[in-house]
Amino acid sequence: MAHIAWLGKKTPFCGNVTYGLTTTHALRSRGHGISFIHFDTPAGSLGRSGEVLPEVENLGDSNGGGPEVALPYLVKSQVYTIPSLGAQRELRESLERLKPDLVHASLTLSPLDFRLPDLCQQLGLPVVATFHPAFDASLRNLTAGTQQLTYQLYAPTLAKFDRVIVFSELQADVLLRLGVRAERLAVIPNGVDTDTWRPAPESPSPELQELRQRFAGRRVFLYMGRVATEKNVEALIKAWRLVRPAGCTLVIVGDGPLRSALQATGDEADLVWWGYEPSLERRVAFQQLAEVFLLPSLVEGLSLALLEAMASGTACIATDAGADGEVLEGGAGIVISTQGVTTQLRTLLPVLRDQPVLTAELGRRARLRALERYTLAGNINALEALYAELVPQGSLVA
Repeated sequence: MAHIAWLGKKTPFCGNVTYGLTTTHALRSRGHGISFIHFDTPAGSLGRSGEVLPEVENLGDSNGGGPEVALPYLVKSQVYTIPSLGAQRELRESLERLKPDLVHASLTLSPLDFRLPDLCQQLGLPVVATFHPAFDASLRNLTAGTQQLTYQLYAPTLAKFDRVIVFSELQADVLLRLGVRAERLAVIPNGVDTDTWRPAPESPSPELQELRQRFAGRRVFLYMGRVATEKNVEALIKAWRLVRPAGCTLVIVGDGPLRSALQATGDEADLVWWGYEPSLERRVAFQQLAEVFLLPSLVEGLSLALLEAMASGTACIATDAGADGEVLEGGAGIVISTQGVTTQLRTLLPVLRDQPVLTAELGRRARLRALERYTLAGNINALEALYAELVPQGSLVA
């Protein structure tokens, strides 16, 4: 088994956080040691390497990994992180003390990302990056163009990592065009626990029973994610208000900077703004309750919420942004263009309302696709194989 220094995020909640926590938990369960290094010390309160923070003291290194390490920061958001001046020194000292077999960075869009390959080379440590900013390879809108600049900025640094993990062939193609060599790239799609995210069992959970009572007599259409510009929730809301499908309710689970602007004043019986839902059990119940999951994003990486919906047996409609179209291609869902989302949904919503047999079949196919390609176990198997290429023989058991 290997000792892995994982550099990532634990807050604020975003896809990067979910990816890091899920992956490291799975690696620990297979016997690997994980030392989690993350930005979690407020500026002006510099913690020393190896200092275990109160909120994570119970995680420790019970599975052979090192203690958690907090790096100081000035600004931290869902999108980017600005470290304090002492962060690079703190990271170096931590790696020297921990002596991991390998460093794996789930890149946080931080200036520290650009210094990591050289630092690891100086310390003689193999280094892997997971690079998963949202993108739209077709550059069809301003938001996609902004994300493309991120790829152009990062490409020279990514070329210095021993391996760069991306979630789709489309994403790999973007980086290949920007000069990252094919032998450095590894396409390892994100994965979900298909035992947790599954169709509703015969004996429903208390959370699912509660939601069934709450929405009794209504067919639930679901959006789950951030309410932000790149998610294009505005187009979904506009289409819903134009169609008003009888007997159906659209539930928006999530929060973000655009919620107050999009949420109409007054009550709408067929449009529920649920807000951020911290309970995993209730999020699972929402996916099991929903008949249709809708993802109208302008840009994406590989949406975990989409994979969770698929694994739950929910019919999925998503744009072809990022890798989401690749995930649903071949009949596992309905793929729409990022252009004219409102118009396309205005046509689709009545069809989905009138064809419950269609939505059931789409849900069945979505579940099969998730089981075939996007399981957490498959993700970890591929990750272990990649580690084995970089860690000396005998340090890691595949």
